[in-house]
Amino acid sequence: MNAQLSPTKFTNPFFASVTDGNAWTARQRALAMTAQLSEWSAMSELISKAAGRHFMNISATHGQRLRATFNELTALMGTITNTERSASERAKDAQAYMVDRLQRAVLTCETLRQRGDNFFEHEAAGCPPVLIYDYEVVLDGRSLPRPCNYALLKITPPDGVEVYPWKRPYVIIDPRAGHGAGIGGFKSDSQVGVALKAGHPVYFVSFSRNPEPGQTLADVARAEATFVRYVQDHHPDASKPVVIGNCQGGWATLILGASNPDITGPLVLNGAPVETWSGDVGANPMRYNAGVLGGQIMPMFWSDYGDGVFDGAWLVLNFEMLNPSRTWFRKYYDLFEKVDTERHRFLEFEKWWSGFFLLNEPEIVWIVRELFVGNKLARNEARLEHGRVLDVKQIRSPIIVFASHGDNITPVKQAINWIMDTYADETEIRIRGQRIVYMVHDKVGHLGIFVSSSIAKREHTEVSSTLKTIEALAPGLYEMTIDEIHGEGQDAHFTVSFAERKMNELPGFADGREDEVPFAAVQHLSELQGELYDVFLRPMVQASVTRASAEMGRMLHPLRVQRALTSSRNPLMLPLEGAAKVIGEGRKPVPDTNPFVLAEKLMVDAFEQTIDIIRDVRDAWYEVTFFSIYATPFMRWFGRNYNFERTRKSKEELVGLPEVRAALLHVNSGSFVEAVIRMLILLAEARGNVRRDRLERSAQVLTKDEPFQSLPMARRAEIIHEQSLIVEYAREQAIESLPELLRTPEDRRRAAEVVQFVPGPLDEMDPHTLTMLQRMRAVLGLEPATVDVVRDPLAEVAEAAQ
Repeated sequence: MNAQLSPTKFTNPFFASVTDGNAWTARQRALAMTAQLSEWSAMSELISKAAGRHFMNISATHGQRLRATFNELTALMGTITNTERSASERAKDAQAYMVDRLQRAVLTCETLRQRGDNFFEHEAAGCPPVLIYDYEVVLDGRSLPRPCNYALLKITPPDGVEVYPWKRPYVIIDPRAGHGAGIGGFKSDSQVGVALKAGHPVYFVSFSRNPEPGQTLADVARAEATFVRYVQDHHPDASKPVVIGNCQGGWATLILGASNPDITGPLVLNGAPVETWSGDVGANPMRYNAGVLGGQIMPMFWSDYGDGVFDGAWLVLNFEMLNPSRTWFRKYYDLFEKVDTERHRFLEFEKWWSGFFLLNEPEIVWIVRELFVGNKLARNEARLEHGRVLDVKQIRSPIIVFASHGDNITPVKQAINWIMDTYADETEIRIRGQRIVYMVHDKVGHLGIFVSSSIAKREHTEVSSTLKTIEALAPGLYEMTIDEIHGEGQDAHFTVSFAERKMNELPGFADGREDEVPFAAVQHLSELQGELYDVFLRPMVQASVTRASAEMGRMLHPLRVQRALTSSRNPLMLPLEGAAKVIGEGRKPVPDTNPFVLAEKLMVDAFEQTIDIIRDVRDAWYEVTFFSIYATPFMRWFGRNYNFERTRKSKEELVGLPEVRAALLHVNSGSFVEAVIRMLILLAEARGNVRRDRLERSAQVLTKDEPFQSLPMARRAEIIHEQSLIVEYAREQAIESLPELLRTPEDRRRAAEVVQFVPGPLDEMDPHTLTMLQRMRAVLGLEPATVDVVRDPLAEVAEAAQ
């Protein structure tokens, strides 16, 4: 009876497993304890790595700057204590310094007044693009079935520059990240200038300040596709347009290519933040904003505060906070110091920087939710609209990625890591017929990627001149390196080489991705915050906002107030214009050797360094706080369902793709064209690196010589893809079946000479390349190559025919 009433008999099995000390074996408990310790260890490692790198960076950077400041102070003291200068001469130095600084202060304030006036004039005009070129609006997005505030501009070439309609057109998409459009054509040596100088028609995708009611990013993507189709239709004799995306225009370009793979030519991504969770531990604090400041709830609230419209000035303020010493102090001191020569340049840049644009709430929330917090584009999870998944693998055009180690807004890993998240490995890139080329600059900052004259002269010019060569490459992953060979500055000439890379050779691959795991919890928390805000707080916020209060809130934004206070709307600024004219007439700047000027510069450098130290300590606290919260075992568990990679297939699984199976059916079929392309691919795989001269010869054969020249570009790309698949999956059969493609002795001899012409002299060939060349000749029944082929055999045939 007692046994029947025993409590254990009627206890819930789950409760029993929890309370029973024997429910877990010793091994299970040890494994659970090990997993917990491993996660705590990973968190500790991330925190210590972040803190250590910040400490080392602060010590090294500021230690060096302090030593330089001390040396300058020592030199200054020597100048001040110089007994050769009399007291009267020192008094004259002080007087000249005071007069000069007073004049500079007036001229600087007058420049700031002009900036404020320019700001209001620019806004009143609707914030047109700051291009230095004339243009005409050829398509207005407001007239499309799904209207948006975008427009397609056709750039008018300046006097002395001729463009040709048969040359490949360029379409440039500027970022809509708080600022206005035009930075890609801000200088004569910008992207627009480089393309015009080469004779290419140039189109610019611009946008107005205010979005259309109900506008979404899906509407924008459809408008951009319409623009590219318009360009294509108006240049029927040209190749498909090159689409260049700057910064956030880069991921917009990827979206355009993924949703419309049939309409674009090569895609160029400049400093584009695609893999937004990526970055370097100890640097790149901007990626932690969602975790520390809040996720999608922030744009939702500020959009409601703006009556359904998000103010881009908040994004600009966010950028300025990245480097406060530069944007809030040094920029203005540089103007003060060079006010006699740099006023026009300062006003030009500020016209663009101060053009604060607006976004509809669905636009900014999509950007934050899908990209910056969700990181969904590279993981095949992003949806422009219901049922419309964006798959980057659908892009068939070559993709050129440009990143820089000096970019603190889009780190190199954010610009490049999407490649390894999208494709299983470099083999899948080849199998899918894709060509991805990346370049990494050492120093240039984020804006320098689009604005810098030296970058335009170097990277943009070389990309422009090698596009045909890139399209003639066999599918794969390549690094493009640009080496200066002679000349200096703007007169420098460069050579380009392409090195075929593997995924594990991408920048930062060796660092691992452990620091990205905590972002999964941030995404989950962000979605919960958004849902709770939408249900409980949003109705109250929206009920308290009117159109008038929203406009007043935008007017009272700190950046707008700053410009209003220094404009002519402030009566205290009005006398400056007349005073500046008087000062400018008889002004004599004090020399830089004045000891008081040297002392001022020393204090300015010290003050700037003080702000930089505060910034670096802030960034260190920012990162350590982020990992202390989101790298804990609980947060790893909380975000476990969001920490995933897209499903990727192995090489063996990809053999089932329809294009692979179709290609393998054609191993033994084809003609001279297929045989030469197959042989060139075999040689390219054998040598790995590809020099510029070899690329030029390859491009010459595949684009200018018959029978290749008469092939439509799409058909040529199709053949290259097909032969790449054959070489990848049936290498030996591809070699042994060459005689079936080249049936006559004349075709075999000519094909062998063509493929020998591309890699160049025999003594310069890589041993693997030479081995492959001799093997193919043997399969074709030809004698081993002993004499160099110095002239293009196909060109000689054409000349003989003429």
